[in-house]
Amino acid sequence: MLQKIARLFMIKTRFEAFAIIYALALGAVERGHVYLGQYPGFGGKLLFLACTGAVFMGGAKILDAVKYEHAAKADLRAAAGGDT
Repeated sequence: MLQKIARLFMIKTRFEAFAIIYALALGAVERGHVYLGQYPGFGGKLLFLACTGAVFMGGAKILDAVKYEHAAKADLRAAAGGDT
């Protein structure tokens, strides 16, 4: 039962990965907007860029992980003899 619940929180497809990255980006832009209000000028802009830059790095890592998992599953299927 616990495994079924855990599967809900796994990223299985690129579409799911892009949906999560989009949600992260919305949160980062909102946080960056707050920083611009709290720290006007160059400091706020720098913090805004840091928020959005973190999403780019995290998104790239998520997409790489999804690609790696698909490749690993394909290798397992090929080793088992199934070409599907």
